[in-house]
Amino acid sequence: MTVTPPRLFLHYLRRLDDILRRVEAFDATVADRRLHPDMFPLLQQARTAIGFTLRATCPLAGRDIVSFRDDDYTFASIYAELERTMAYLAAIPDADFAGSDTANVRTTAGFAELDLPAPEYFHMYAVPNFFFHYSTVYAIARQAGVPIGKAEFDGYHRYPSGFTFDAQ
Repeated sequence: MTVTPPRLFLHYLRRLDDILRRVEAFDATVADRRLHPDMFPLLQQARTAIGFTLRATCPLAGRDIVSFRDDDYTFASIYAELERTMAYLAAIPDADFAGSDTANVRTTAGFAELDLPAPEYFHMYAVPNFFFHYSTVYAIARQAGVPIGKAEFDGYHRYPSGFTFDAQ
């Protein structure tokens, strides 16, 4: 792998933490909002994104998949889960991923059983699923009026105060 999973996910887990803190400061009830009635609410989307970082990383590092979630659906619980997940990912040495390019990963995707070569598992299944749930957190927050933008999403973009893409 040219980029080890922890580096990729640590960056975006920090972004997720920032977005969630902005959501909570803006209006904590946004935690229960959904993009569509049959989709998870914001906090469950965040939890699922966090879980995908571990589902993606652990098998590639030759480890059993761990979870740091509890049954409490609060911002405090999600922040604790984020902190524990980031600490765990940061502690995995790059050397643990040596040889992972030749491994296969068995998992489930909904009701489908998958057995994928590790690069396909990571690039075409795990990373897109992480970003699906991460982006949904962002979309719910934006839809609710939380003042965030691309800079908060990726941590790289910068725009002057008051900037808008609306060409009114």
